[in-house]
Amino acid sequence: MRLVIAKCSVDYVGRLSAHLPPATRLLMVKADGSVSIHADDRAYKPLNWMSPPCRLEEAPGVWRVVNKAGEELRITLEEIFQDTSYELGVDPGLRKDGVEAHLQELLAANPETLGEGFTLVRREYMTAIGPVDLLCRDANQGAVAVEVKRRGEIDGVEQLTRYLELMNRDPLLAPVAGVFAAQEIKPQARVLATDRGIRCVVVDYDKLRGIERDELTLF
Repeated sequence: MRLVIAKCSVDYVGRLSAHLPPATRLLMVKADGSVSIHADDRAYKPLNWMSPPCRLEEAPGVWRVVNKAGEELRITLEEIFQDTSYELGVDPGLRKDGVEAHLQELLAANPETLGEGFTLVRREYMTAIGPVDLLCRDANQGAVAVEVKRRGEIDGVEQLTRYLELMNRDPLLAPVAGVFAAQEIKPQARVLATDRGIRCVVVDYDKLRGIERDELTLF
């Protein structure tokens, strides 16, 4: 991973045009080829970015990041304060807590919970950036990547989005749909998932385990 702290302006030229005026920002270039521009006022979301596959062309005072559609992220560098690179190695991926791990096992044994006609291909399907919890086939034999969480939040949607970007480049799998499954899904995560074409499924953990609830219900 390459980290560059610089005073720069940024122009995005593509389906839409966007401009960031000069300011000090963090430029991040990852091993997968992605380039993102970050400010110091938000937790994780970049100001602008270019997802792989794309190419970075460097010239004095300017970076051009171009994707296969010809869209361009043009970064004009006024002053570079730091330019460092680190070899992070292969990430083992996010480890599930006990409930999430068991929920994944139960869904693997009962894939129809995720959708009518669903069948399991395999658990922990490995990608270049970590394992997808479940790889399934739907009733039409289309590939479906499933991310399982105890509590569904925005980070989980972002994680599944990255998996889908990689998997949809594999001609043996594509097109790959996404399912975000959790015991509880936060409203913001649901909105983001829907915007990205990812289906949300709320899972009843106790029902999957075969445990009846004690509380009284009307029906």
